[in-house]
Amino acid sequence: MNLNLIPKIKHTQSNNFFLLAGPCAIEGEDMAMQIAEKIVKITDVLEIPFIFKGSFKKANRSRIDSFTGIGDEKALKILKKVSETFDVPTVTDIHEVSDAALAAEYVDVLQIPAFLVRQTDLVVAAANTGKVVNLKKGQFMSPESMQHAVKKVIDCGNNQVTVTDRGTMFGYQDMIVDYRGIPTMQQFAPTILDITHSLQQPNQTSGVTGGRPDMIGTLARAGVAVGVDGLFLETHFDPANAKSDGANMLDIQYLEKLLSDLVAIRKTIKTL
Repeated sequence: MNLNLIPKIKHTQSNNFFLLAGPCAIEGEDMAMQIAEKIVKITDVLEIPFIFKGSFKKANRSRIDSFTGIGDEKALKILKKVSETFDVPTVTDIHEVSDAALAAEYVDVLQIPAFLVRQTDLVVAAANTGKVVNLKKGQFMSPESMQHAVKKVIDCGNNQVTVTDRGTMFGYQDMIVDYRGIPTMQQFAPTILDITHSLQQPNQTSGVTGGRPDMIGTLARAGVAVGVDGLFLETHFDPANAKSDGANMLDIQYLEKLLSDLVAIRKTIKTL
């Protein structure tokens, strides 16, 4: 993927990894703007190409009483405001065919959730918008099988496609990252490592997904050492009270140190 073709992306000549980061879900305008401002300040200094992430709605919920969103257009307008205010591209995930055209009016990158990446109609709808399409690898899929999802996008005449590894199911309640899959998927498309979702512990009896945020640094450092093109992580000022995926999000106070360390690793790897 040519990052220069994503509107507003910066530091494309920095030879750095790029970053998709933000809250799991858009909970309101103030929180989205504050998180975006914090990340922009950090990534500008470190010259990390940055795409702000926020789900405009959450369709994959364990329980019917789980938070699903503040309203589709309300959340999408907030994403657009983030983009216009900080001059950065944005990404959000879509769940239904009708979401593609709607979200494409507001964001730069459409993301296909891992559970839905084999849904041809959804992938085609995203590709046909002409936006960049980020395909999350299904937790149940091999890295090799992602070439077919990528081909669906390309066959629609859209070459702007990335793949994101977000872990593979390891038993009923845990995820594991097989770093051999990164160079495999890089043969098909630029490859991103989703650090925080890879640390989820799903299918808890409480109906609320658990996580291992203490391992975020470990997974991120390994991913950069292996040579991922981009990193994906969710972050929040108060993960314990986030309305979605708080158990595996990074407290934003630790973001600058983490990214500084990762940039140093990247520079070292590039000199080898």
